[in-house]
Amino acid sequence: MIVRTLTLIAGLSGAAVTAQFPEFSQQYAQRLGGAVDELTAVVADFDTSAQASGLTRQEALAQMQGSDFLTRRRADMETTLQRHERLSAAMSALQDAGPFTRAYELRHFSDAEIARRTYDAYKPALPLTFEGAAFAIAGYAGAALIMALLLALLKWPFSRGRQARSGRRAAR
Repeated sequence: MIVRTLTLIAGLSGAAVTAQFPEFSQQYAQRLGGAVDELTAVVADFDTSAQASGLTRQEALAQMQGSDFLTRRRADMETTLQRHERLSAAMSALQDAGPFTRAYELRHFSDAEIARRTYDAYKPALPLTFEGAAFAIAGYAGAALIMALLLALLKWPFSRGRQARSGRRAAR
């Protein structure tokens, strides 16, 4: 009875958590789009300044030296350019993806800052969509199976001892 109850609780917990993924991933994708838009503006501004000086992006970065401030600013801009490239690639992969495809493309949910901000603003709710139900069922099945296996492993040493004792009694 306790094993079934624990398995049910684990399954329901898994369902509650995984059912949140479609909405969380949608909100993450929206925040990702906003971040890409802002970084695109910063990159475009830098490229415009470089072109106005007759420089390519790489030449402009190379000229940012000679003082601590310029060296730090160059490093900051290089980080911004790399982040823009990485987030743009993630946005391209997630842009037209539905919730099931977003689950498959989970590796594109890798920006810690966007994930944290999404999590901070996210309010769990009971999803009443097909996708929410599908993720809930998968979460229930996965968590219930894991709990059932863990409990079976915990019971296993005790059931072997009971079988051995009952086997000795039968032999007498």
